[in-house]
Amino acid sequence: MKKHIGSNFNDFLEEEGFLEEAESVAAKRVFVYQLEKELKKQKIDKMEFAERLETSRSAVDRILDPECPSTLKTFSKAARAVGKHLKISLA
Repeated sequence: MKKHIGSNFNDFLEEEGFLEEAESVAAKRVFVYQLEKELKKQKIDKMEFAERLETSRSAVDRILDPECPSTLKTFSKAARAVGKHLKISLA
């Protein structure tokens, strides 16, 4: 008998131990999407963005990689580098 028929996908992910990781990756994907959109809008390339962050181009690549973990401090610094503020909320 299939125990997941009709169940919520989040319930399945939680039972399998993947919910937290999936939510984390999804949140970073949204942040990266918004950040890349802002970089394009302001015509900021990765080298200039790295300079604004006082870091390397490879560090920028890690920030823009949804699979690579980042800290809230890094997100906040990236947002400030494009003239924005990081906003976090609970749903």
